[in-house]
Amino acid sequence: MGVTYLLDTHVLLWLLGEPDRLPQEILDELEDDQTRLLVSAASAMGIATKVRIGRLPGGNAVVAGWAERLAELDAAEIPVSSGHALVAGSLDWAHRDPVDRLLVAQSIVENVPLLTADPALTSLPGLATRW
Repeated sequence: MGVTYLLDTHVLLWLLGEPDRLPQEILDELEDDQTRLLVSAASAMGIATKVRIGRLPGGNAVVAGWAERLAELDAAEIPVSSGHALVAGSLDWAHRDPVDRLLVAQSIVENVPLLTADPALTSLPGLATRW
């Protein structure tokens, strides 16, 4: 039986364009047919925002081909629900990035580990993470 992960936005981008930035152990696990990958609609917003403000060179291809890029990874997109938003807004956590807050909330609500290398997220008590 496989595992399911919610991909942090940087993990998604690295998988799509710079997979060598991921540890081989993680790549092997993600390539396993039994591993299920989830991508948040919040990541789409975060990527599009960074492209718009010029902080993600080359990100236009990801934005323009969003559905196709997720299909390449055999990843399922999960929408942001009001339940996710309410948890994100209620988290007693000083971190202000709305995309990170939504990813954390989705991970908690959906009971799915967040795959991330971000120390601000991996150190959050009560959040299941992998890396």
